[in-house]
Amino acid sequence: MTSTSTPSGLARFNDLEERAALAALHEACASTEWARRLLAGRPYATAEDLYAASDAAMAELTTADLQEAMAGHPPIGRPTPGDPTSAREQRGMAGASDQLKAEMLELNLAYQEKFGHVFLICATGRTGEQMRDAVKERIGNSPEQEREIVRTELGKINRIRLARLVEEDA
Repeated sequence: MTSTSTPSGLARFNDLEERAALAALHEACASTEWARRLLAGRPYATAEDLYAASDAAMAELTTADLQEAMAGHPPIGRPTPGDPTSAREQRGMAGASDQLKAEMLELNLAYQEKFGHVFLICATGRTGEQMRDAVKERIGNSPEQEREIVRTELGKINRIRLARLVEEDA
């Protein structure tokens, strides 16, 4: 049972039937283990409690769990058609020049060839140029360094998506 002081959006999430809550969490992050851990922590008294649980779950994900989470993200510059979340998060590439889009495609392919997964960055609020510069910088990382950067970036993305999930007016 949720407290009357729990924000209504969070109370709504806390009260969701398990399958519906799991589906909502899966939309925020494609990792089954991450979602399972957050589901097990319900009810949450505050959004900060939810975010802290998300951060803790993200820190514990295995390489396979991270790969599952990354599989839910389209390449930068190619948001999933018809997916408003993908389009909103990659808004910085929407007005990019054809040259920048072509450069990002080339960099995405090189990154994916090296690391075996899409280049993942919390794109919210970033320009196309900032994302291009980030992939250029990160492509020189070791797989171990990059895995931890990806873990951090996924955590940022998950917090943004969880905030939207528990907003007052859903």
